[in-house]
Amino acid sequence: METRTLAIKAPNIQVAEFEINGSSPLVVHRFSKKMLPDPDQPKPRNKRKTEDHPSTDDRFNQARYISPEGWDGFHAGAVRAAMISACRLANFKMTLARLSIFVIQDGWDATEPQIPLVRIYGEPVKQLDVCRVETGQPYINARPAYHNWSAKIKIRFDADQFMVDDVYNLLTRVGSQVGICEGRPDSKKSAGMGWGLFDVTRGKLIKKTEIEFGE
Repeated sequence: METRTLAIKAPNIQVAEFEINGSSPLVVHRFSKKMLPDPDQPKPRNKRKTEDHPSTDDRFNQARYISPEGWDGFHAGAVRAAMISACRLANFKMTLARLSIFVIQDGWDATEPQIPLVRIYGEPVKQLDVCRVETGQPYINARPAYHNWSAKIKIRFDADQFMVDDVYNLLTRVGSQVGICEGRPDSKKSAGMGWGLFDVTRGKLIKKTEIEFGE
């Protein structure tokens, strides 16, 4: 009988949970609402009928991620994207991080159930900011802001690529240098507003995923 050497070993997948506490406001704006035409953009001059614009309260609520259970959250992909971006600070290959780090959601969005959410522990307040559309036209934007917020981040990672301390250090860099959601320092369109930063206050390895094979 021919004997062969195993070329690919099973993945060493582990899960760790980290508690984070906001060190600056967390400002959220659900992505699908960003893609809609802004209601305050000027209408064509020849348009006879003026449509009703949504109020700032309506836009504030439309910008939130809310689970079917009623709690607020932010897109779980925001943490994963931020951790991948933070790899640049540690000279670690971002391509490997994309295949090695995943955020486990606490639930799903009520109106778009394909969106994974991390639960926010904190109450939203309506924040009004002057923003500009692509043409430079200013308008008032209404978004939810969370002060004194916290969250529990569960991260599934490849332990052959990262030790749990590596994951902790990478998440700490996100909290102090990269940020998440609106106005973060790592914003692609600006230097950010200093929002979306946090401290990692506690972390623990909660389980190791074992893969079993049949006879």
